[in-house]
Amino acid sequence: MSTTVHRQQADATPVRCAVVTVSDTRTEATDRSGAFIQQGLTEGGFSVVRYEIIPDDTRRVAAALKASAEVAEAVLFNGGTGITARDLTVDVISEKLDKPLPGFGELFRMLSYEEVGAAAMLSRATAGVYRSTLVFSMPGSPNAVQLAMEKLILPELKHMVWELGRQG
Repeated sequence: MSTTVHRQQADATPVRCAVVTVSDTRTEATDRSGAFIQQGLTEGGFSVVRYEIIPDDTRRVAAALKASAEVAEAVLFNGGTGITARDLTVDVISEKLDKPLPGFGELFRMLSYEEVGAAAMLSRATAGVYRSTLVFSMPGSPNAVQLAMEKLILPELKHMVWELGRQG
């Protein structure tokens, strides 16, 4: 079957999502990226079943991943994808993935390059499958989140979840 047919079949797939913002400084009032993700998911017909803000801490990221995967088909992290010592999200998530999806990071950096030039290489955005759950890890900047959501995640999320579930 073609991708078009798969997308049509996947359109009725209900998808529960978890949103995790990784930041030492953001609060619900200042978390523009988390709010944008939730709004995009809701407007796209997805259900947001969990939202939290956690500090840049390996144990907290791992715990958020585990807890979110227990209630959602997709977990969307933002923050902690850069190259500083405090940017831990990608390291924790990459270690836990059963199947990495390198195309997400590759496409994200390609699209980012069109907007910010060579600085796009500083992002370690990644995605993959953890315990039959899709996991995306994107930068925390609102512009990066908007790019990832609008160009990559929202157009394919139902299709990806459908693919994961169609063979048991």
